[in-house]
Amino acid sequence: MLRVSHDTWATVLGVVYLGLMVNFLTLVAALPFVLLLMTTDPALSWPLLALAAPLAAPALTGAFTAFREFGRGDAQVVRSFLRGWAATWRRAMLLGLIASVAVVVLLVDVRAASAIAASVVIVPVLALLTLIAVATALVGLVAIAEAPGARLRDVLRAALYLSVRRWYLTVLSFAVLGVQVALFTTMPAIAIGLTCAPALYVAWANGRYALRPVLAVEEVAA
Repeated sequence: MLRVSHDTWATVLGVVYLGLMVNFLTLVAALPFVLLLMTTDPALSWPLLALAAPLAAPALTGAFTAFREFGRGDAQVVRSFLRGWAATWRRAMLLGLIASVAVVVLLVDVRAASAIAASVVIVPVLALLTLIAVATALVGLVAIAEAPGARLRDVLRAALYLSVRRWYLTVLSFAVLGVQVALFTTMPAIAIGLTCAPALYVAWANGRYALRPVLAVEEVAA
């Protein structure tokens, strides 16, 4: 009969605890945005969603900080999450605001351009720019969680360049988050309670790997 060591059980339970607590804390920190998604039609309530999105951005940096600290051996998930939230909320909200404005402007332009003859050329370009804006915001939030003291201008520049340069990581993150969004629309309880943390972990891991060149410089400078 296979015997599982105490260390193995401790690791497994720690990972489970990490996932459940990150799910709960992310839900609480992003509650206005989540409630709007659950109680309204996004096609009609998108202005409110655009306003609430920046408020949810620090929830992601809190989750990313918890992932990093857990990997370093700190099992105090709640403390790590709250410390990350407190250290990054200003920059995270500002980045979320910039991304929200950019996405709204681009999507409005997509709708306006779809009615003209050149829409076949213009709409794909605008759609691509929208994806790049979202990717920049996602990688930028990872950068803020990893280096809370970095200037936002430097974060945006690095996130834009590296999210495009390492596009395959961006595509993987989008694929996982897309599955999470689809699951949320059909089974929100499972998406919030179980799969949120794993999806965010993939996005964090991909973003962190993409940022390795600038994070290495940051560590040396520190």
